[in-house]
Amino acid sequence: MDYNKYYLGEDEKPLDNLTENGGLTSIFRTIACIGDSLSSGEFAIKMEDGKNTYHDMFEYSWGQYIARMAGCKVFNFSAGGMDAERYIKEFADIKGYWGDDKKAQCYIIALGVNDATRVMDGEAEFGTMDDFCQDGKNPKDTFVGYYSAIIARYKSISPNAKFFLMTCPKTQYEEKRRTEIYDMHQKVLNELAQRFTNTYVIDLRTYAPLYDEKFASHFYLNGHLTPAGYKITADMVSSYIDYIVRKYPRDFIGVGLINTPNEYKIKLMK
Repeated sequence: MDYNKYYLGEDEKPLDNLTENGGLTSIFRTIACIGDSLSSGEFAIKMEDGKNTYHDMFEYSWGQYIARMAGCKVFNFSAGGMDAERYIKEFADIKGYWGDDKKAQCYIIALGVNDATRVMDGEAEFGTMDDFCQDGKNPKDTFVGYYSAIIARYKSISPNAKFFLMTCPKTQYEEKRRTEIYDMHQKVLNELAQRFTNTYVIDLRTYAPLYDEKFASHFYLNGHLTPAGYKITADMVSSYIDYIVRKYPRDFIGVGLINTPNEYKIKLMK
C-alpha cells in the first residue's frame, strides 16, 4: 500500500489527484450544501413549445453523490434560482435551515451564479469587503454583505465547523461582464477565508478544467448539468476538500468532536 497518497505531494495542486469514495471528505459526518440550482441537481427540460422547465432533483446533486461516496449525511440547503440575499432574508428561515437539528460539521457554500446575473441586470450591488458582516445581523444590501452574513450566522450555530467557499469555474462562452463579476467573486471569497476562522476556498475558477464545448457536449443539459456532470462535480469538490485536509492536517484533528458534548475539548487538541 502506498501511504504517501495520504500526504501532500511536492508541488501538488488541488485536483491533481481525484479521490475514490470521497477521500478524506469522509471525516465529516454531517455536511450542509448551501447553493442554487447547480447544488440541487437541477435538470432543465426543453418542452415542445421551446420553453424550459426546471426541476430540483436532489438525489442527483453533487452533495448527495458525496453522501453516497463518503458515507456521510448531507443536507441540501439549496434551490434553483437561489441568491445570497434571498437565502438569508427568507429562504433559510422558511425551510428551518438555521435549526439545531440541522447543525453540520462542514458547510460548503456555492452561491454566486444568480447573484452575478442580478448584478449584471442592475437588480443588486456586488459590494466590497467594507460590507463585511461579522455577526450575521443587519447585513449591508450587497452580495458581499449577505454572503458574509450567511457564514457568520452558521458560525454562531456551529462555531467549530469547517467552511468551504466555492468559486465559479471558467466557461468558454462567458460574457465579459460575467467574467469580471466571477473574478471579483473569487477575490472576495479568498478575502473572506482570511477574515473567518476555519474557512477555506474551493477554487474551481483556478483549478477546475475549462468548461468548454467538449465538456458541455458531454456533461451539460440546457444550461445545467447532466447526472454525469453532477457526479464529476462531486468528484472535484470531494477531491479538493481531501487536498485541503492533507495540506492543513492539524486544522482538522478535532473534527470528530464538532457538535458533540465534548466539543469544548477541541481547543485542548491544538
